[in-house]
Order: sequence, then structure tokens, then C-alpha cells
Amino acid sequence: MTITEIPLQPQNQTFTTTIAGTIVKMAIIWRADCWYLDMYSADEVLIVGSIPLVTGCDLLGQYAYLNLGFSLFVVCDAQGQDYPTENDLGSVSHLLIKTE
Repeated sequence: MTITEIPLQPQNQTFTTTIAGTIVKMAIIWRADCWYLDMYSADEVLIVGSIPLVTGCDLLGQYAYLNLGFSLFVVCDAQGQDYPTENDLGSVSHLLIKTE
């Protein structure tokens, strides 16, 4: 098992990365109350969309049937903080990838 942080900034962003040998495009967007993740295949077909970035669960857990080969988790350095704020994404709040 390997855990890696995806480096983020507290701003809307789109980037491409390789996870477990698969190229994925991620869009992270602030929508009024929290950060959301959209994830696309290399040819820009939506895999999963509008996933709120919250702590305490595998963000992709409900999509296990897709057999993506990895999990995504959000952790916050501040005890009791349940989700990244508009200004602390990437500094106090972190998006982690877990691969087997």
C-alpha cells in the first residue's frame, strides 16, 4: 500500500496525473460551500463527478464497481475540521491517494 498526496492550491484547478498506471484528469472546484472533485479518463470522459471533498471516508468508496485501483481521502491537520475551507486546500487540508 502506498499513500501519496496530490499537491493542491486553494483555487479552482484542473490537472492530469497518473494513478496506479492510469492517466486521469481531475477538476477541483469551489462551489459555494465546499470543494468538489470531477474525475475524467485520459480521453476526457467523465468517470465520477461532483464528489464533495470531506474527511472520514474513501471518496471513491461508492464507486468500487469501477475497479479504479485506488482510493481518495481528505485529511485536515486541524482537529475536528470535517472538510477543507475555501482558503486552506493544500496547506491545512490534503487530498491523498491510496494505491495497493
